[in-house]
Amino acid sequence: KDFNDLVYLTQEEKYQAIIADIKDCQAQGRPILVGTATIETSEYVSLLLNKEGIEHKVLNAKFHDKEAEIIAQAGRPGALTIATNMAGRGTDILLGGNWEVEVAALENPTDEQIAQIKAEWQKRHQQVIEAGGLHVIASERHESRRIDNQLRGRAGRQGDPGSSRFYLSLEDNLMRIFASDRVKNFMKALGMQSGEAIEHRMVTNAIEKAQRKVEGRNFDMRKQLLEFDDVANEQRKVIYHMRNSLLAADNVGDTIAEFREEVLTAAVNNHIPPQSMPEQWDVAGLESTLQSDFGIQLPIQQWLDEDHKLYEETLRERILAELLAAYNEKETQASAEALRTFEKQILLRVLDDLWKDHLSTMDHLRHGIHLRGYAQKNPKQEYKRESFALFQELLESIKRDAIRVLSHVQVRREDPAEEEARLRREAEAMAERMQFQHADASALAAEENEGEEGDVAVAAAPVRAEPKVGRNEPCPCGSGKKYKHCHGQIG
Repeated sequence: KDFNDLVYLTQEEKYQAIIADIKDCQAQGRPILVGTATIETSEYVSLLLNKEGIEHKVLNAKFHDKEAEIIAQAGRPGALTIATNMAGRGTDILLGGNWEVEVAALENPTDEQIAQIKAEWQKRHQQVIEAGGLHVIASERHESRRIDNQLRGRAGRQGDPGSSRFYLSLEDNLMRIFASDRVKNFMKALGMQSGEAIEHRMVTNAIEKAQRKVEGRNFDMRKQLLEFDDVANEQRKVIYHMRNSLLAADNVGDTIAEFREEVLTAAVNNHIPPQSMPEQWDVAGLESTLQSDFGIQLPIQQWLDEDHKLYEETLRERILAELLAAYNEKETQASAEALRTFEKQILLRVLDDLWKDHLSTMDHLRHGIHLRGYAQKNPKQEYKRESFALFQELLESIKRDAIRVLSHVQVRREDPAEEEARLRREAEAMAERMQFQHADASALAAEENEGEEGDVAVAAAPVRAEPKVGRNEPCPCGSGKKYKHCHGQIG
């Protein structure tokens, strides 16, 4: 049976009423489950029960390791359990306790022991049923009626008897927000004294109406959040599809060529507008852009002076041919396979870095977009419009940055003879530096020996005829190998 809510003026009166209800149920031999909204409330109720000398168990996130044991014994006659929402959710409290847990605790139980445990449990089970079953006490209403109904559902399971009651006060969060001061004044006008409570179906309905308001508000918040996330999710699908395609591709040369042509077209259109007069062309700006984005210096003004038939399309084709020639030269120096691998790595790196920056920008945009409402604009539509513009800019930045990195990379290959000479010079410099360090150390040791007093004989430090070479240092012979793989090889 679900009793009507009891509403008190203060929380202190509410908890006193809960303690009194617990004592009454224990006197009848009924198991009790006290539900709280937070861990702090469960600990506070536990403190009050300890002051009254009432034995109880606390079931919250701090005692999750004992959860199974506490639930197994929560249905015994007079047992008192305090549980939070998450701890009490989905638990099935058996009236009289759980005899299967008792059997499992025994080592190799005999049939006589199992029969005796079942008989004792049946006796306790019948005793609890006659007393009225499990009694559920809730210390406050939650924002969601679903959570309240889950707590009520701990009692009266599978046809067993049981009851539940909610204890409220005007100082609770839900009542403080939705029950105005007029309600408190109304209760005082009725002449209510300390410890008295209101119990009426109308009060319960009013509280459920307040809960529906909170649920509707939370639903709107989740709906709005989902709509904002849908925008980012569509962009995420495009980026992930692009990334997966790059990972699966063995050769991204065609993609790089397409990016190069698109970046060049955008650069030319910015400085030489389509179907414009030559007086409107920004040739110096185009040369500067080619130098910064493609790493190539082209005499475009000289081309235009020498060939008066050059216009936008032919100029674009000539610039593209120069870019391809410079890039093909790098491919010849580095080998096609190495360059294809490098292109793939650069594309993935640029894509990942810019996508992370884009997500951060989108997050900042979402947190401040509600201010557009003051300008009589729909924040949702403004967010969609600006996020689309940001995404378009992201795609262009991926192409532009990837082409910029690949265009500025330089292939350096040393001649084998030069490399061997360089390694020999490094080995000689290392040997000379080690000899200087050894000489300085010997001079310092001599000064220390001169400053000592007494007739104590000091053993002279051994002096190496040649500097010591480390195992991982270049071999002094100039072969270019490490010392341990050359003249310092053991065996």
